Amino acid sequence: MKKNFVLDTNVLLHDPRSLFSFDDNNVVIPIYVIEEVDKFKRDQSELGRNSRVVARYLDAFRAEGSLAEGVPLPGGGLLSVVFTHRTIPASLGDPALMDNRILAVALDIKERDHELPTMFITKDTSLRIRADAIGLIAQDYDAQRVEISELYTGHAELFVSREAVDQMYRPGAEVSVPEMDGLAPNEFVLLKDAQNPSHTAMARMNAAKGKLVPLVRPAKEGVWGIRARNMEQSYTLDLLLNDEIKLVTIVGKAGTGKTLLAIASGLHKTTEEGNYQKLLVSRPIFPLGRDIGYLPGDVEQKLNPWMQPIFDNVEFLMNLSRADKKAGRGYHELLDLGILEIEPLTYIRGRSIPNQFIIVDEAQNLTPHEVKTIITRVGDGTKIVLTGDPFQIDNPYVDATTNGLVHVVNRFKKERIAGTITMTKGERSALAELAANLL
Repeated sequence: MKKNFVLDTNVLLHDPRSLFSFDDNNVVIPIYVIEEVDKFKRDQSELGRNSRVVARYLDAFRAEGSLAEGVPLPGGGLLSVVFTHRTIPASLGDPALMDNRILAVALDIKERDHELPTMFITKDTSLRIRADAIGLIAQDYDAQRVEISELYTGHAELFVSREAVDQMYRPGAEVSVPEMDGLAPNEFVLLKDAQNPSHTAMARMNAAKGKLVPLVRPAKEGVWGIRARNMEQSYTLDLLLNDEIKLVTIVGKAGTGKTLLAIASGLHKTTEEGNYQKLLVSRPIFPLGRDIGYLPGDVEQKLNPWMQPIFDNVEFLMNLSRADKKAGRGYHELLDLGILEIEPLTYIRGRSIPNQFIIVDEAQNLTPHEVKTIITRVGDGTKIVLTGDPFQIDNPYVDATTNGLVHVVNRFKKERIAGTITMTKGERSALAELAANLL
């Protein structure tokens, strides 16, 4: 059965393409939503860009017919912009408030069109509660929602024969077992002997060969002195050191080594193997609520508060002694040599970035559209790594299930040039691991 979907302002600002996300159902936009969206059109933020996209979409539909009467959508429904003279009861709040006017439109649609169910779509939790109080069916907009419990982890366990486990340790091993059917490209597998589960081997699904292959084994000295401390870190290093995998997503809680392993691998690939011209590192700067322009100094000085965790990891990898630090040695040496570059995501739009190892830290604070903007900047010969923890989100416009990091994991899990790993075991310290689990 068709339905009427009444969209709130935050739905359009979150995803301008939400207009096309309701199949053959009718999409209704209250005129008050247009007024609210219009307030953002001059902003240079993501909200401003989305506001302008919405305006262009609606203007294109307007050219095809009357929005008041309804214009056909590609999916088969109708798109309409409506208003009402109806108001909600004064006991529920000031009828002049925009939220209440939008609710009044939804309520009017429900009572005028008895043939079709009416659904009010908003990302505002409080507004969904108020809508329910006046008899409206209210839902969150979750076109890109992926429940964390169902998120692709990038690794699995298989019980196989003893011979299959033994074969994985032979030089140039390529193992094919019936149990591997259904594995995603670059998915990691812990092979366990069905007769002796303690007898194991780690492998990765090579989609091009259609077989399981051993993990890349770093030299004894490790990757810039860093060695894997657990199975998940071994999986992570395999993804990071494999030049055929151009997009890597690392999901994990605090202290699992996401950023450290990524930076160590980037420096190794840049300085020792020379596969990339430089290591480019960036983090979202908007979670603290202010653009870098509010801080004094040049771009590097403005970025220091946000990039300090990156600098800490770099100096740890440089293994600087106290005397070295007193002598003024530090991460700036790599900056001066052109090996390391710090780039604010604010200025990445419009760039083409070839032959670089890119790390985007704290990617859980990005929207799906922002992540698309970043990945589409990748030029020939570039590898990009996204790291983050979906449970540590500061951006008020995304949550654990709709953020850009989770969106990329879900969309790229079947692609041969991409790989992902979810890390759960903390290695920072016993206290950090306990805090991550208990708090």
